[in-house]
Amino acid sequence: MLSFQGENILSVNQLNRDAIEQIFAVAKKMEPYAKKQKRTNVLEGAVLANLFFEPSTRTRVSFGTAFNLLGGLVRETTGMQSSALAKGESLYDTARVISAYADAVAMRHPDAGSVAEFATGSDVPVINGGDGPNEHPTQALLDLLTIDKELHRFERGIDGMHIALVGDLKYGRTVHSLSKLLCHYKDVKFTMVAPDGLQMPDYILDTVSNAGHQIELVSKMEGNLAADIVYQTRIQEERFPSQEEANKYRGGFRISQSIYNAHCKPTSVLMHPLPRDSRSDANELDNDLNNNDNLAIFRQVQNGVLIRMALFALTLGVENQVQNYEVDVPWFSRKRNS
Repeated sequence: MLSFQGENILSVNQLNRDAIEQIFAVAKKMEPYAKKQKRTNVLEGAVLANLFFEPSTRTRVSFGTAFNLLGGLVRETTGMQSSALAKGESLYDTARVISAYADAVAMRHPDAGSVAEFATGSDVPVINGGDGPNEHPTQALLDLLTIDKELHRFERGIDGMHIALVGDLKYGRTVHSLSKLLCHYKDVKFTMVAPDGLQMPDYILDTVSNAGHQIELVSKMEGNLAADIVYQTRIQEERFPSQEEANKYRGGFRISQSIYNAHCKPTSVLMHPLPRDSRSDANELDNDLNNNDNLAIFRQVQNGVLIRMALFALTLGVENQVQNYEVDVPWFSRKRNS
């Protein structure tokens, strides 16, 4: 068993298949608490500094919820202008100060490598919630857990699967990190569906190819979506040189129920890191897919809480103590039957 205690989680490059399976095993133990069947106070008194210097809803709330579900307290900073960084403070100095207040840090920052730089000054575990276009390790882990669970419904596994990655593969950090994690599995077929200007970066393609996986680069969805997993991405317009450049690609990769019926398998699972762009000129995953049992985007959200609970438990060394601090849940919740 690997020891995560006291360690930072900055990149998927830190993880091998054994580490991934260890995280998944702990994550699955967290389901009773996420579903409000039980509570645990194993982190009572512990403080999470939730530092989000780039806009976020799901990831920020998910980290905070995960820490709360383990009994901990959450203190948040959102936006660069509301922090001392706007006054010229270095990431190192910020880390020295914040880690004096907190027991763990979850951080998102718009610049690649920024969270790792912050971690050099931190005395407590730091978890990367996304650093610009670089990486998003917890998203990749929750995506992989979702893939594992969804394929299990069809008596399939990750080894030997076919995944179609669709949309903005150049700036989409989620697909970069996910592709790296999938390199720890066997005989995965990758279909990269993107226009030339948004195709997967060469260093990711080289990593996937060197791991022995099959790669197909295509520029259209038609005829290329009959995969086990279809992973749609948002056009990351905030990372483009200009809004005009981003607008060129908006709406180019829409999936509706009719497109699903025509080009996907009946068992193709639809995933998206969210938020899905539902504006009429984009409409990445059409609302008419909401009743499709294979639309897994909201199950991804639930798996994100499980993954982040697992990482907090592991990095703070309480993964084997969680059940010892269980208490009953007195309030009504529909989640218990979900």
